[in-house]
Amino acid sequence: MLPPSGFLPRLGEGSYRGNAVVFWTHTLAGRATGWLTPNFHGVFRKTLLHAAVRENLFCPVYTLMPDHVHLIWMGIADDSDQRLATKFLRTQLTSVLHPHTWQHQPHDRVLRDEQRTKKAFAQTCEYILENPVRAGLIGRSAEWAYSGCIIPGYPTLHPCDLDFWEKFWKFYESAMKRGTLGKTKSDKPAV
Repeated sequence: MLPPSGFLPRLGEGSYRGNAVVFWTHTLAGRATGWLTPNFHGVFRKTLLHAAVRENLFCPVYTLMPDHVHLIWMGIADDSDQRLATKFLRTQLTSVLHPHTWQHQPHDRVLRDEQRTKKAFAQTCEYILENPVRAGLIGRSAEWAYSGCIIPGYPTLHPCDLDFWEKFWKFYESAMKRGTLGKTKSDKPAV
């Protein structure tokens, strides 16, 4: 079945559930700028954390750019649902973006198995972190104030830290063994 005219094609719903790993790009309508502030970044982090806990997700990297947002989500439980998390994130941030709005649909790329090896995955995350450098906004990715990660329980962890990957994989493997962020399926609220 083809998507409605003007919409990006999507994979089946199962591609965004469970242990899926997806690279998301959320663009502002008309490539609007002027919304990226320290205040927005704080609200974004809080909202991303809520989305991660609601849907049992890790966000090992995100970068906010002047007209779009890149992030990767990794499901850590059978009931993880990135499409619900995306809907929640965009809905909750709409009022903070006002008068700007999101483009009608985010772009996504579901990572294949070969893109999920530790080395390949780290390269994809580095690509996201380097976006402000490629755009000429800064000299080094660590200088960009609008990048980070959301791993529930680890608020100071940052993907530019030298020991990030060692810690990240330890936390990820532990969460995968538990299969949840500490809540049961029946605790999951409706969107």
